[in-house]
Amino acid sequence: MRSEKETLVEEISGYLGKSDYCYLTNYCGITVSETSELRQTLSQHSAEFHVVKNRLFKVAIQSRNLPELSSDCLTGPTAVIVGGDDPSAIAKALFAFAQSKEKLEVKGGIVGDRVMTAKEIEQLSKLPSLEILRAHILGLFNTPAQQCVRLLAAVPQGLLNVLQARQP
Repeated sequence: MRSEKETLVEEISGYLGKSDYCYLTNYCGITVSETSELRQTLSQHSAEFHVVKNRLFKVAIQSRNLPELSSDCLTGPTAVIVGGDDPSAIAKALFAFAQSKEKLEVKGGIVGDRVMTAKEIEQLSKLPSLEILRAHILGLFNTPAQQCVRLLAAVPQGLLNVLQARQP
């Protein structure tokens, strides 16, 4: 492999190292201003949009020991979205942009060690954000303690109610 291509593979591998997920899109038909808009939207979530060559991307995936993508994902013009801590929020932003512009097509991606189809990434985009999921989990942990306190407080409260009712 020529040194220029090796440099590009290292650069793509660096992109892949920024997060534990990557989404692949077909960016055909998107104007420069729309690409800037998408990059700005993604940067609000600490994510990046990079145009890559399919063969070099495949080599970068192999060098990082990531699962192999289907040939459908690596055909046509390809851009990769990486970065950020919340894959669900990035997927939401990506699908919101794709629906508003009707030009961007999500091909698939990798989340953790799992290859995901465009349909699965769309389902991921419909999940609540990471903060909301954390709040739900904390609420679930807190519920038994709250019920225990209510139960322990019920007996003295009942006694107090009886005494107040008997008071002249």
